[in-house]
Amino acid sequence: MLAAMRKYNHVRELDEEERAALVKGAKSPSGFTMRRSHILLLSAEGQTPQQIARQLHCGDQTVRNVIRAFEGEGLACLQEKSHRPRRDASSFDGAGLHQLEALIHRSPRDFGLPSSLWTLPLLAKVCFEQQIVGHPISYETVRRGLLKLGIDWRRARQHITSHDPHYQRKKAS
Repeated sequence: MLAAMRKYNHVRELDEEERAALVKGAKSPSGFTMRRSHILLLSAEGQTPQQIARQLHCGDQTVRNVIRAFEGEGLACLQEKSHRPRRDASSFDGAGLHQLEALIHRSPRDFGLPSSLWTLPLLAKVCFEQQIVGHPISYETVRRGLLKLGIDWRRARQHITSHDPHYQRKKAS
């Protein structure tokens, strides 16, 4: 166990091509590339993650993460990756989106709620209660689901209807 913990305390031996790329990266205009290059060069000189962290004003776990990334990716670890999620974390599948769309055309009173107007938190609550989604969701998840349907929540009033026979006249005034 102790050997596994110490595995990323130092970077492996650098060849000349890697060392040249790291020296060049240390002068990069990209702060990400520059910091990672400095970490790897200092580690190659034999400094510990704690020493490097103190010198560069970062966490020692950050240093170990950079060393681990270098071991796994090589020089490609010097390029910042996208922060965008790799998958769609939506709680609504295709059928769930259609159920959500049908839901906003119904009155909240059909579900025993005291309001006649939908709010995002109410929609989130009813989606879970009606088992449109498998777990409680936030109003932000509902808002993103509506956006996937092409419905901007700020304009949702255009999609909401009422069973009141005078609804259109009241809405127009």
